[in-house]
Amino acid sequence: MPLGLRGKKKARSKDLSKLMEGEPVAQSSGRAESLPLELQPKPRLVFHTQLAHGSATGQVEGFSTIHELYAKIAQAFDILPSEILYCTLSTPKIDMERLLGAQIGLEDLIFAHVKGIEKEVNVYKSEDALGLTITDNGVGYAFIKKIKCGSLMDSVKTVCVGDHIEEINGQNIVGWRHYEVAKMLKELKKEQSFALKLIEPKKALDIQPRSGAGKTKEGKITSGKGTLRLRSKGPATVEELPSETVQKAIEKVDYLLESYMGIRDLQLATTIFEAGKDKLNPDEFAVALDEALGDFAFPDEFVFDVWGAIGDAKQGRIQ
Repeated sequence: MPLGLRGKKKARSKDLSKLMEGEPVAQSSGRAESLPLELQPKPRLVFHTQLAHGSATGQVEGFSTIHELYAKIAQAFDILPSEILYCTLSTPKIDMERLLGAQIGLEDLIFAHVKGIEKEVNVYKSEDALGLTITDNGVGYAFIKKIKCGSLMDSVKTVCVGDHIEEINGQNIVGWRHYEVAKMLKELKKEQSFALKLIEPKKALDIQPRSGAGKTKEGKITSGKGTLRLRSKGPATVEELPSETVQKAIEKVDYLLESYMGIRDLQLATTIFEAGKDKLNPDEFAVALDEALGDFAFPDEFVFDVWGAIGDAKQGRIQ
């Protein structure tokens, strides 16, 4: 073997060893591009973050789940992760359409809403429906996403969109999922009073997102079309946004969730859509939905309507 070739093989071997150990690899030889894709260095995704009620700008990186993200934000501002109620993307306002869920746009600025005033309220349930839509932050805090105009809860001005529900009739519900909270509220007896203990977030200031927030330090990723998808298991992945048709279908499923169950959750709606998009008939879809999300006990009418929405999406009939 020629000495020159042997020397190149040794250098390549050293580069591979360094890369496996997390050390930087010299770029001058141009060899890094020829490495297998799974061994090539990945760009660092660095997101900017602020506290919604006002703070300096911090940076977070190296997270794959909501739990890890909250821990990183808490570390950036020297607070406890349990102080964070939820996050909004690119706005400090309590905007339920900009809630952080399973995806973060690569150029989004993350605003963390932290615990503010505690309040207690007694409500007389004069109607079957309260008019509340419940969601949660993915780490154990359920909160109010929507109050229907003219509903029973709309008349209780102490209760606001964005309030975290900590207790119902003295029972602590921290750690409950939103559908469990919605079910408990729905099952409260009519013509009786019930008590809510709520925590509202600290009030946001009118802060404008800084330009360019969310880019990597190297500036390699700048497209707002990409998102970082967080997962309950496994590493986060960078993905393209779904097509406009798919987005409309998922929004329709989310609307059906609110209509039938009093909850809104785009991540859950996406999971439901994914479970049904490749199924040939509603029976197959119902079985897949039960296997994936049996704990929700979706009513048959909901399953049928979702299947119809998925069919409309396939045929391009969703406007």
